[in-house]
Amino acid sequence: MILRRRTLLTALPLAAPTLRRAAAATTARVSLLHLNDFHSRHEGAQASGAACRTGAPCAGGAARLVAAFHAARAAATAEGRPVLALDAGDQFLGSLFYTRHRGLAEAAVQRQWGVQAMAPGNHDFNGGPETLAAYLRALGVPLLAANLDASAEPALAGLVAPAAVFSLGGARLGVVGVTLETIPEISSPGPRLRFTAPEEPVARAIAGLRAEAPTTIVVLSHLGLAADQALAAAVPGIDVIVGGHSHTLVTPPLVVDGADRPARIVQAGALGRWRGRLDLDLAADGRVAAHAGGAAEITPDMPEDPATARIVAEYGAPLAGLRARPVAQSAGGLENTICRLGECAVGNLLADALLAAVPGADLALTNAGGIRTGLPTGAITLGDVLTTLPFSNTVATVRLRGAALLAALENGVSAPGSGRFPQVAGLAFTWNPAAPAGQRIATARITTGRQAGPVRPEADYLMVTNNFLRAGGDGYAVLRDQALEAYDAGPPMEDAFAAYLTARGTVAPVIEGRIAAR
Repeated sequence: MILRRRTLLTALPLAAPTLRRAAAATTARVSLLHLNDFHSRHEGAQASGAACRTGAPCAGGAARLVAAFHAARAAATAEGRPVLALDAGDQFLGSLFYTRHRGLAEAAVQRQWGVQAMAPGNHDFNGGPETLAAYLRALGVPLLAANLDASAEPALAGLVAPAAVFSLGGARLGVVGVTLETIPEISSPGPRLRFTAPEEPVARAIAGLRAEAPTTIVVLSHLGLAADQALAAAVPGIDVIVGGHSHTLVTPPLVVDGADRPARIVQAGALGRWRGRLDLDLAADGRVAAHAGGAAEITPDMPEDPATARIVAEYGAPLAGLRARPVAQSAGGLENTICRLGECAVGNLLADALLAAVPGADLALTNAGGIRTGLPTGAITLGDVLTTLPFSNTVATVRLRGAALLAALENGVSAPGSGRFPQVAGLAFTWNPAAPAGQRIATARITTGRQAGPVRPEADYLMVTNNFLRAGGDGYAVLRDQALEAYDAGPPMEDAFAAYLTARGTVAPVIEGRIAAR
């Protein structure tokens, strides 16, 4: 089904954009406003990604973001450009607003800035289909994903389509949504949703749209920048890709050689810290004759939209008592900015907490993608812990052979920069990023407990992890398929982490050489 509705790598201001012109004559002028990877950051974020703190400079925030969208819409309208507002996914997960309200706060804010269509991100499935459906009903706009088959999931009936058509100022824009094929591995979509590779369904949707009338094709993508470039090269007919997932600030637009035409790619960073705008001059056949624009940073000195500020205050009221409870003191900031590339202090601390939660375990391993923010200097509250660990995962244990442990580590380092990168305790390993697949782990040794020494392929080890990884998430199928024994119903990870921090009293950033590249 195709729904029909009528109706910017450096941050730059958009007051007077300069159009990059092509050869075709202009017959319509439009403006795309866009956002991606908001991650429930209604109160903004520090530069480190940590939650905002009193007295610390904080960018973004829902009320300032909405005000920036209103200003951009007014400017575009004054220039004679009708606006289409798009969201490239991952509204969910990253603060207590999602933990408490399960997407309803995000829907309320999106309605304020006027979103008209959205592609789903991987984290938008974390609460399962029912949570996503309740959010979509509150949002009231189409969820677009050409490579998602939701026909067997009753909760999402009538809420998902491959594409939508919008008519703006004489232009016909076809918006084709696409999301990650790997969502069943990295999120919790349930058993009835089917995800496929994007190329064929996107090509099919484009062909259907163009068969009806001349159309400008906008792919609304939650694939990441590299995958967006590959999609543009593989699939003919793509004029624009509004992207997300990789948290990349792509501004001004990146122009790449597409399969049959230049494709403009934009992405507005992440966490609500930038508002994207792309101006298009369109030819009669729908091709882009000229483009301009970029992403504007949402700085702490920008005005707030009063109505949105009231909405955030209303949804934030129940969170105050919860987030204020102190659990520990930190002698230094524990950032999560390098956790997907190597050993990081907050990853060490969390892995230590997991190991302490299961006396007798040999090692602990958790994924960097589960560490959603850093921890601040000074007082660490329960709210900070819950924001850092928002997934409600449980502590899990798995007994496995050393060969399977080495395979798990191989998976963890197979895609540096991704959420699968391991953070460990009771274990030290070296790895070679240039080695062939299957040979990246150079050395691995247990550092504590009854089996201290090099990992032996035939020995069995008791690992502490989280239930998401234990069930095969983030590509750790070996923890599911080669478990000698397993138990997933331990305490919530956030409870174990908070208890460990409280027992320590004061913590400090520590890098110990647990993980080293060679």
